[in-house]
Amino acid sequence: MKYLLLCLLISCAAQKTEELTVYTSRKEHLVKDLFKSFEKETKIKVNYRTGKAGALIQTIKTEGEKSPADVFMTVDAGNLWYAKDQGILTDVDSKILEYNVPKHLKDNDNHWFGLSLRARTIVYNTNKVKASDLKTYEDLGSAKWNGKLCLRTSKKVYNQSLVAMFIDEHGYDKSREIIENWVTNTQEIFSNDTSVLKAVAAGQCDVGIVNSYYFGRLVKEDPSLPIKLFWPNQVDSYGVHVNVSGAGIVKTSQNKKSAIKFLEWLSTDKAQAQLANVNYEYPVNSNVKADDFVRSWGEFKTNSKFELSKAGVLQKQAVKLMNEASYK
Repeated sequence: MKYLLLCLLISCAAQKTEELTVYTSRKEHLVKDLFKSFEKETKIKVNYRTGKAGALIQTIKTEGEKSPADVFMTVDAGNLWYAKDQGILTDVDSKILEYNVPKHLKDNDNHWFGLSLRARTIVYNTNKVKASDLKTYEDLGSAKWNGKLCLRTSKKVYNQSLVAMFIDEHGYDKSREIIENWVTNTQEIFSNDTSVLKAVAAGQCDVGIVNSYYFGRLVKEDPSLPIKLFWPNQVDSYGVHVNVSGAGIVKTSQNKKSAIKFLEWLSTDKAQAQLANVNYEYPVNSNVKADDFVRSWGEFKTNSKFELSKAGVLQKQAVKLMNEASYK
């Protein structure tokens, strides 16, 4: 009888499902099927909790050693840097991630890794502007765009990371001059990128600055919209500013082996295509192509010498600069 009971206990332990808990600021519809694919391939069950990036970081800190979180997933390198700065992430030693994720798209200490790529670039009204009229981010501050530029609020981390890139590229004073010129030319400041895109499409403004995937979502719904993306700073310049969605492993995780396996899987070909395509983004893995719709927007040179960890390091300076430039 004791032998039978022991066998039953061993059998139950062997059948226990391996699980992983992900805290993510990404919308559920963007990650749910991805998690299911991972479960199907690895037999590791993924539990997840969604919320705002800052709130999730604070929750993990408050939960401390008792936190069920194994992986923190969010958007923008500024948020990933903040998670590391708050001490909730641990370093990861993985040859797979080292190979699949370019150096400038991950943390220097391997606390987080970019997993999908988006460009923050110029959108223009094709009825009012020719591509030949456009050149660089900086040129949007020239007099010809006075009253014709629409922007998203400076309060969003996407713009803070863009300005951090300017500071790294041009220095503080020159960057403030660029933003001051933008503000002078601004017709209106909106709360989100979709509103900027709609304003450009309606002719309220001629040009704007948006994340590429917002453009993809809107144009997919209505291909007749008179808007197009322009890739700035391509000639004798640094290239288009890009950012990432990404993830890191929570320091207190009790399932680090599974968590590493999850990040590694996310960087592989099949997962990269699924992760990028669901939101009209670009894979970070250079072996994987973006889908045909995204590639139809044209090829472009990115600012690969800007290490995205600097988006966090320079974030406070970027916010200060935008305040000084009266960028609301």
